Amino acid sequence: MRSEPKASFALRAAAVGGLLFLHVPLALIVLYAFTTEEKSFQFPPPGLTLHWFSVAWFDRPDIWGPLWLSVRVAVLATLIALVLGTLAAAALWRAKFYGKDSISLLFILPIALPGIITGIALRSAFDIMSIPFSTWTIVLGHATFCIVVVYNNALARFRRLSGSMIEASMDLGANGPQTFRHVVLPQIASALLAGGMLAFALSFDEVIVTTFTAGQQSTLPIWMLNELIRPRQRPVTNVVALFVIAVTFLPILAAYYLTREGEHTGGSGK
Repeated sequence: MRSEPKASFALRAAAVGGLLFLHVPLALIVLYAFTTEEKSFQFPPPGLTLHWFSVAWFDRPDIWGPLWLSVRVAVLATLIALVLGTLAAAALWRAKFYGKDSISLLFILPIALPGIITGIALRSAFDIMSIPFSTWTIVLGHATFCIVVVYNNALARFRRLSGSMIEASMDLGANGPQTFRHVVLPQIASALLAGGMLAFALSFDEVIVTTFTAGQQSTLPIWMLNELIRPRQRPVTNVVALFVIAVTFLPILAAYYLTREGEHTGGSGK
């Protein structure tokens, strides 16, 4: 019985080096959320404490406003993305016309553009239309890239969905909404949930587009940026960063497992 070939030492060392490069900075954030030193980053930290978690939770009310604004914006942007992204994916999946690939590219373009370009474009549009900055301007800004995430997930799942299942539903007397509810939606639900989780995570920690669309408002990432520029209690910022890591990592992890488990769609091989 032949054994599987093993990677060379150089290749394994390169893989370990890549992982360290990506994750050591995150580990430092975690470490300095527990440091006893308030104003500087000494390595190793002079001591470890849970004090800063208590400070962030009870003694810094300036955190709560940006936190709830970030949650509201992420939820609203995700809901908009789920509706528009799913409808767009369904339309392009079923339709056949000249220029279909170009339109699909236009849907994907916002997430490929640099955030500063999207931010400047949105700010200019709001100024031209005399739209005052509010929660909704931030939501619209975040929806531009959240829609792309949902669209990609939904379209990938639609492409694995057998058209014969829809035809059979119609032949049995179901109308469009009934077919979508009882046949299509169960097949794409996990993809939509994964897309929604990814969209929420992207919206929750977005900085650049928010800077151009928030006006005087401050989301949690903007609050963190301001705290880094004018630090009051450095470890508190790391505690909040640790919270943001958890909020974004868990939906991404769940989305990964949802999309992996949805690789085999019912009826896709018939």
